[in-house]
Amino acid sequence: MAWDRPIATGFAVGSACFLVGPFPGFVQLVGQGADGAVFFAGSVFFTLAAALELREGTLRARRRFANASWWSAAIQFIGTLFFNISTFHAMQTGLSAHQQDRLVWAPDLLGSACFLVSGALAYAVTSGPHLLPGRWRPAQSDPDSTMAAVNLLGCLLFGVAAVASYVVPSTGSLLALAPANWCTSLGGLCFLIGAVLLWRQERHRENHSAKPYPRFQERARFRSGLPGYRGDRI
Repeated sequence: MAWDRPIATGFAVGSACFLVGPFPGFVQLVGQGADGAVFFAGSVFFTLAAALELREGTLRARRRFANASWWSAAIQFIGTLFFNISTFHAMQTGLSAHQQDRLVWAPDLLGSACFLVSGALAYAVTSGPHLLPGRWRPAQSDPDSTMAAVNLLGCLLFGVAAVASYVVPSTGSLLALAPANWCTSLGGLCFLIGAVLLWRQERHRENHSAKPYPRFQERARFRSGLPGYRGDRI
């Protein structure tokens, strides 16, 4: 069973949350509590979509630990769990700088690292580099390379946002507020584009189901990453 459409929908909704959450003026419009809830909801949608993707990859390969695409999906799913923790704690008020770094920033950074590894693996599979073992490489060039490249860019942007969101204990302020906000929003846009590309690809496959359509076993589809909500960084 191919679950590309629900996977794309989950990532699209989650991406939209991380696109608008740090956008200038949004927190002033809805309030900090609602803004934090948007980030947490986005992380939940990402987790659901990542779980479906991991399940689909396992069924396609008929076993766990099968190939680089499976590992990419598994690492991505683990990353979403870190972001669930980060965004949940970020909704709490009255956290000290040390508490924010331990409960919000640390799992955010770990989740960002997971998504960066996941995105790099997905892109490596689609481009078929010789750095991967032969049994992990696709048999031919994967048409999803553009999708993987867009999502890898999103992973890089979210990684920058995670580093910039460190709360400096001596001041209680974020290390770099503007990069944290803009990289989060632009990264969300990248992932939204990736979700739309996946949804269009699945619709094209359904419309041409009567014709042979290549579905590679090690096909790397949408790879997501998201930053944890950064408390009072807005």
